[in-house]
Amino acid sequence: MADSSVLHVGDADFEETVLNSDTPVLVDFWATWCGPCKAVGVLLEKMAPDHEGSLTIAKIDVDRAPGIAKKYGVRNIPTLLVFKGGEVVGKQVGACNRKRINALVGPHL
Repeated sequence: MADSSVLHVGDADFEETVLNSDTPVLVDFWATWCGPCKAVGVLLEKMAPDHEGSLTIAKIDVDRAPGIAKKYGVRNIPTLLVFKGGEVVGKQVGACNRKRINALVGPHL
């Protein structure tokens, strides 16, 4: 399944896509070698269509954009951060289920 509604973000477009977004952004910090990251990624792909227009879902590969991960204190992956108005308003470290992700983003929608 293509994750066309999940954006892949890096150093070049982080500010525009995440910090300057008009909608809240759920950012998934992950890596290709991380098993739990892949499981969370599948959940996010399935959730994305349900939140179209109200929430942007973005993924950042920590191996390709380590500066962003460092700036936001991401030391373990997967880490999910919710950004609203350019600020971090929610955080989940470690793999989690869809119910937990919905509880993380719900108050910010």
